[in-house]
Amino acid sequence: MTLKAFAAKLFAKRIHDTTQKWATNPVVTQQRVFQQLVSTAKETQFGKDHNFNNIKTFQEFAKQVPVRDYEQLKPYVDRVVKGEENILWKGKPLYFAKTSGTTSGAKYIPLTKESMPFHIQAARNAILSYVHETGKADFVDGKMIFLQGSPVLEEKNGIQLGRLSGIVAHFVPKYLQKNRMPSWETNCIEDWETKVNAIVEETINEDMSVISGIPSWVQMYFEKLKEKANKPVGEIFKNFNLFIYGGVNFEPYRAKFENLLGRKVDAIELFPASEGFFAYQDSQKEKGMLLLLNSGIFYEFIKADEFYTENPKRLTIGEVELNVNYVLIISTNAGLWAYNIGDTVQFTSLKPYRVIVSGRIKHFISAFGEHVIAKEVEGALQEATESTDVRINEFTVAPQINPTSGLPFHEWFIEFENEPNNLEDFALQIDAAMRKQNIYYDDLIVGKVLRTLVITKVVKNGFQEYMKSIGKLGGQNKLPRLSDNRAIADKLIRA
Repeated sequence: MTLKAFAAKLFAKRIHDTTQKWATNPVVTQQRVFQQLVSTAKETQFGKDHNFNNIKTFQEFAKQVPVRDYEQLKPYVDRVVKGEENILWKGKPLYFAKTSGTTSGAKYIPLTKESMPFHIQAARNAILSYVHETGKADFVDGKMIFLQGSPVLEEKNGIQLGRLSGIVAHFVPKYLQKNRMPSWETNCIEDWETKVNAIVEETINEDMSVISGIPSWVQMYFEKLKEKANKPVGEIFKNFNLFIYGGVNFEPYRAKFENLLGRKVDAIELFPASEGFFAYQDSQKEKGMLLLLNSGIFYEFIKADEFYTENPKRLTIGEVELNVNYVLIISTNAGLWAYNIGDTVQFTSLKPYRVIVSGRIKHFISAFGEHVIAKEVEGALQEATESTDVRINEFTVAPQINPTSGLPFHEWFIEFENEPNNLEDFALQIDAAMRKQNIYYDDLIVGKVLRTLVITKVVKNGFQEYMKSIGKLGGQNKLPRLSDNRAIADKLIRA
């Protein structure tokens, strides 16, 4: 064992012990975070507007501060972007993480000197949790690659801005700099296809031990590696044994991923976003990711099926239950207050608090009241492909409300790597799995309001071409698993 690997094990033990202190005192930890946030921000414009001086309890906070999404918080954010100080948080942000908006164009998410360190620490601690649990640390001596956005930053009214992954690239610890790939120059390439080709050239002869990125884009990288070397990626990188990912569920990609590799590797799931780093997988044995309760973020949870009612109940960490779909609401040390990030989560454990990401509150199908969510479509597809050689590159689901004949149905757009022998039988297997998971969907099938789902095959690289056509190829961009309209579906059909 090298000195570096030995030091990693010692550091991992220290971080584990620190984590246990707050993880075993979740309610007290969150109460402390809440008090710190409100106290620090009471003299900001937002704090004054919402009477922070007189807020002592969460119940008072919930009365004074309504749940908002970006569009509703935008008047405050616009003032921060213009360069005003002490609006949402004390002083000015260090950075803006620029993301794609829905109705207002680009979104500018503030990153402050208080919030930025937690983004770095969480990613580090995820790896150290793996080291502590497994005892594996030799990978720290190999090369590590992080498929991410360009680190080139712009400036807006004296504040630097860029993609979150590009901003984080400026904070890579010195002890990782020699191991980190790709080169700075390659990382700065904006065009994703050009960038991936350059990464292939740089890494194909290196000893890669850790690879990190969104599964769909790592898959694209692996395909190019395999094509160039004419052998499985696992043979190219014999010491690659740890995959770190976030953003989407890995399971729909796993079979294709392992086929490209030629073997299985350990994986660590992360739950990062521009708004905060919320959770990471702390165990290879337990399901879910450890919710980070001591990272400058105060969490609230609203049951997803109550979210659009007039006064949905806002719950704190001590009130949540297992296997309930919650909309995640956050208040942070970057100045986001009772902020709806759009993600839904379910708890898999309450001691400690672990979550899975179940979908997006705006990404669901409920054209007939079925309220199908991402977790269900991903689970159904996984069940249908288990114990088969069917492999999926990518997929998305949309309702077909006005078919040319027959009853309406859910249309599944799937790009296959290996097709099933009988597409109709495969569709029925997915449908049966969906009906087991979602009783409302089952009722609609039984009641002949819907017919069983229909699969539409997408040509090879069809989803990549779609993402390219909307300017979202690569980086941290993700394809929605499902939607309640046919905006994506119609473009895929026209292609």
